[in-house]
Amino acid sequence: MWNKDELEELLRRCSTGDADAFTKLYQLTSPRVYGLLLRITKDSTEAETQLQEVYEKIWRKACTFNFGSSNAAGWIVITARNHAIDNLRKKSIEPQMSFANDALLADPRPNPESALIKSDEASRLNDCIEELKPERAAAVRSVYLDGDTYATLARRAGVPLNTMRTWLRRSLISIRMCLER
Repeated sequence: MWNKDELEELLRRCSTGDADAFTKLYQLTSPRVYGLLLRITKDSTEAETQLQEVYEKIWRKACTFNFGSSNAAGWIVITARNHAIDNLRKKSIEPQMSFANDALLADPRPNPESALIKSDEASRLNDCIEELKPERAAAVRSVYLDGDTYATLARRAGVPLNTMRTWLRRSLISIRMCLER
């Protein structure tokens, strides 16, 4: 499991241009980030390419991290996840999350999602998601944890795409208000 304080300190140093901190951050987090990218892309070459792109993005955007009030591990995982999903959408490929190839992952320890779920912040987040209507909570989990697209969710629910976007946006607002309490 990643050390929350260590990751935040490494990100803080990266935001000031500290290349040594970035190297350490990469060495510490890249195996799990690669595993996440591999599960989303289903292609080791594509996952390696995206890994490079994700860490370039982390290097450039480290200064945008909300130090002190955000989870560094979550920020890294979400950055990687969003990058992979965006690339799949550009190629018009539906993301498929499968855990069948987990044995191929570089790091046998718990994956980033599992580590986050076990953390206190994830527990608070889960409590806030549980306050949503069951179908909205399921939609939030499908999009942000399973990698489903809005279009896939809208088809499954039998609603227009913009309706699904509105539901998810309102759900995220509700979750944010819950977390601020």
